[in-house]
Amino acid sequence: MEKKVCIVTGAARGIGLATSRLFHSHGYEVVMVDRDFIELEKNSKSMEHTYVLDCDVSIPEQVSELFDKVQNKYRRLNCLVNNAGVAEFGPIESVSYSDWRRVMATNLDGVFLCSQAAIPMLKNSKGSIVNIASISGLRASTLRVSYGTSKAAVIQLSKQQAVELGEYSIRVNCVAPGPVKTKLAMAVHTQEIINAYHDAIPLNRYGSEEEIGNLIYFLCSDKASYITGQLVAADGGFDSTGVGLPALRC
Repeated sequence: MEKKVCIVTGAARGIGLATSRLFHSHGYEVVMVDRDFIELEKNSKSMEHTYVLDCDVSIPEQVSELFDKVQNKYRRLNCLVNNAGVAEFGPIESVSYSDWRRVMATNLDGVFLCSQAAIPMLKNSKGSIVNIASISGLRASTLRVSYGTSKAAVIQLSKQQAVELGEYSIRVNCVAPGPVKTKLAMAVHTQEIINAYHDAIPLNRYGSEEEIGNLIYFLCSDKASYITGQLVAADGGFDSTGVGLPALRC
């Protein structure tokens, strides 16, 4: 029996790497994609039979080449995880247009380009797409004008895709992670920020990369066969609290 094939973008580290490992552990042929090819190769070595590809998802020509390679190698695709993303934080008045476009090009254009390129193969498999947004696309916060706006757009794009692609039995869902304990987050979050997040999140902690990966895997799997067009916030209840007043907590 042919193994199912999954593409994960932004797979060199963090949620993308954890998700790739999870799919691999369930017997998938995993296509790991990232523009940081050195890190991608290093972190994929523990997983046999993965296919690692260097690709900047914001560049149409590279995306087209990526999907040509997958088509030529496997002749099939069962799921696409659009995880690649970048962030640019700063006050609205100081964000340059080039910074704005850099974030939009990867976070939004990349999802559009990869999803569109995947459709022919996903039609054949009646496959699925999971787009990774962010809690910043659901609740506004300071210093995230480009990042938050790009992720809000990904949420709407996911709904558009689900409505149109449902005709072909292609399911599309969206995951909005809350604060996640990645190496990058822990490197830039001060203890004060960590404490503030813990106070604002009902579960009183950051999520793990594996916890987000578990949700992504479920949404791609046959167990989610009647779920499409949905947004799931994997955030420990962060979005439910609104602004949140830690002093009023029990």
